[in-house]
Amino acid sequence: MADTPTTEQGADGELPFLTLWYRFLFFDWLFADVGAARNAFERHAALQHNRRMCRYFPVYLRRWSVLTLFGFGMGCLFERAMQASLWPAWFFTCACLTLSGMVVMLVAWAFLANARRN
Repeated sequence: MADTPTTEQGADGELPFLTLWYRFLFFDWLFADVGAARNAFERHAALQHNRRMCRYFPVYLRRWSVLTLFGFGMGCLFERAMQASLWPAWFFTCACLTLSGMVVMLVAWAFLANARRN
């Protein structure tokens, strides 16, 4: 079963570049949808799965912190060194969006990692 490629894998078993890039930056593919569960057993199984997968949040937080620092750094570079006005605004906006994403990840990680075990 593990040797058979999924629908998004090619014949050689490798994922396309855009799929890899998406999985590198976003973590939603790791988690199960608790709301789609049909009964209490499926909900409990999905919640337990999500609690196990929350150990990967620090990896994604590090990746997103690099993006945030890159955005702020490039914004400062374009603002100070090149005296530009539009490019720094674009970089600072992207950095603020990634910082907001990091806050969401931290809250989700805190709730999943510290949830009361049943």
